[in-house]
Amino acid sequence: MPLIEEDVAPPEVRAVYDDIKATRRVDRVNNFWKALAAHPPTLVRTWESVKEVMAPGALDPLVKELVYIAVSVTNGCEYCIASHTAGARAKGMTEDQYGELLAVIGMANETNALANGLAVPVDDAFRTAS
Repeated sequence: MPLIEEDVAPPEVRAVYDDIKATRRVDRVNNFWKALAAHPPTLVRTWESVKEVMAPGALDPLVKELVYIAVSVTNGCEYCIASHTAGARAKGMTEDQYGELLAVIGMANETNALANGLAVPVDDAFRTAS
């Protein structure tokens, strides 16, 4: 997909770019958004969803970035790992926290694979009430 640069973006895309920069308090738009801009409805929908989900809420903003890193590592998304690691660092993640996060991600993936491979039944004590 071509990257739609700000100086050639149509008005609908430019509006999203302006919102991204204002919301994130940055002076440039990341390549992810420039790639999505090749299909403006996807750009708009994705930005609105990301803005809502990553906004302050019950989870601390750093925790949200850490979760995003964990999912991105598990899915093997190099772009998202880099982007959200930078975001987590900007929100205060230390190198010790990053190291522990990677250890937890690795352990969770290993034990998930073992539990799935062994078809381990879920303990009754772990089941939630409906």
